[in-house]
Amino acid sequence: MTTIPALVEDAAARFGASEALVDGGMRMSFSELRDRVNEMAAALRAWGLAPGDRVGLWGPNWWEWAVAALGVHAAGGVVVPVNTRFKGDETAFVLDRSRARLLFCSTDFLGTDHLGLLRAADGGVPPCVEQTVALRGPAPPDAVEFSDFVAQAPAGASADPLPGVSDRDPCHIMFTSGTTGRPKGVVLNHGAVSRAYRNWASVIGLRHGDRYLIVNPFFHSFGLNAGILACLMTGATMIPHPVFDVPSVMARIPAEQVSVLPGPPAIYQTILNHPDLDTFDMSTLRLAVTGAAPVPVPMIEAMRDRLGFEVVVTGYGLTEASGIATMCRHDDPPETISATSGRAIDDVEVRVVGSGGTELPRGEPGEIVVRGYNVMDGYLDDPEATAAAIDADGWLHTGDVGTMDAAGYVAITDRLKDMFICGGFNAYPAEIEATMLAHPAVGQVAVVGRPDDRLGEVGHAFVVPAPGAATGESTGDELVAWCRRRMANYKAPRGVTFTEELPLNASGKVLKHELRARLLSESDA
Repeated sequence: MTTIPALVEDAAARFGASEALVDGGMRMSFSELRDRVNEMAAALRAWGLAPGDRVGLWGPNWWEWAVAALGVHAAGGVVVPVNTRFKGDETAFVLDRSRARLLFCSTDFLGTDHLGLLRAADGGVPPCVEQTVALRGPAPPDAVEFSDFVAQAPAGASADPLPGVSDRDPCHIMFTSGTTGRPKGVVLNHGAVSRAYRNWASVIGLRHGDRYLIVNPFFHSFGLNAGILACLMTGATMIPHPVFDVPSVMARIPAEQVSVLPGPPAIYQTILNHPDLDTFDMSTLRLAVTGAAPVPVPMIEAMRDRLGFEVVVTGYGLTEASGIATMCRHDDPPETISATSGRAIDDVEVRVVGSGGTELPRGEPGEIVVRGYNVMDGYLDDPEATAAAIDADGWLHTGDVGTMDAAGYVAITDRLKDMFICGGFNAYPAEIEATMLAHPAVGQVAVVGRPDDRLGEVGHAFVVPAPGAATGESTGDELVAWCRRRMANYKAPRGVTFTEELPLNASGKVLKHELRARLLSESDA
């Protein structure tokens, strides 16, 4: 199947009465899921959604999110996922940039009213957004409840023929930040995403009968593509989990007989470190897929010995490559899984190149480039940025530095960009720095990643104070709190160092490797 609507229909035909999705008291079969998706598509068309229109989804891993997204695809629309950790201004930018006509949004999630955050943003709700739908629970006066939105579909409309969707049509616009400091919309198409994650599911051995606890957020390529879509492809049961916390995950594994638990290494390490681990039955666990940070060999062995995983694999990808480029295989030894991010998936090329684009000898570090069907269509309405990322020969320049061994396995060693990965989320210093410069105490700022045992890396800001600004410990704490009010938690720096000047090279660029070395020397002291 080469389109997402075709995946939904095919799953209903092949797996019918098997359980497709479990979310609290909501349990639906693949046939019932197909019917709800078609009903949503009919409601969207009755509302006025046209093929190619963009729809924002801003909420946690709930069944309503999955049905809304698949319904948008079935109606020929394009899904614009929004990070649940975003604040109002960040979300307003994404919606405005994508020209989203409709927004499905949570209005009460862990005490947060996302719609309220959007209304409070500078400029409020972007004018392109014509309607907001509350994903769950009562809707405020300026929104519509989920059930009321679905009810507007004419009787019998869900059986009407759906608009034709081709494999080249866009399915997602996923926003990812860059070194310019502003998020860019990555345009992905149905054919590439469907093909890539059928390949992914085959490599890891996902199968009918698996029960998949989707901890990775739906707004992320992992949760959406390797979660929802991979389950449709294989007949695995989706069990969305809205918030990762150790007790709830550990309790849900035996309660729902979970066999698949993907996630960043921090998830498994936190479970392994839990003092009550031995009181929980983890015997149903079979398959773990991890990435985004190094995985120590002892941790892989503990995942197998203490958590019962039969298969542990890791991989590497980026949004611009549909979220996937390389993967380890299920029979790779722990040393390979720990030290590398695997080799290229089928029908995709991966190389390590020098500054001129020439492939380097195996073992020599250089930039990782990717070419194949999985490469994005481009950045939304940004041909200049697209041309800078994808060269004339079709190679996507990732900005990541790594090495490749004789067998084609890639090890990520550094980043050309300054990105760091916090808890599995990419954080981009240029974006964080641009926000921090609005604080009156900040004259100059440089943000780097600092190693963290739990999250992999966290941000640390080096700040040159504005003239007359205070620089005490309380000022640093206040600056961190100020950041947390204005940006997603994984972006906000965890620490601040005030300094008289930042180290610069001859052209005036900050020497961030010196700042990282300074952090390391201070931690060793």
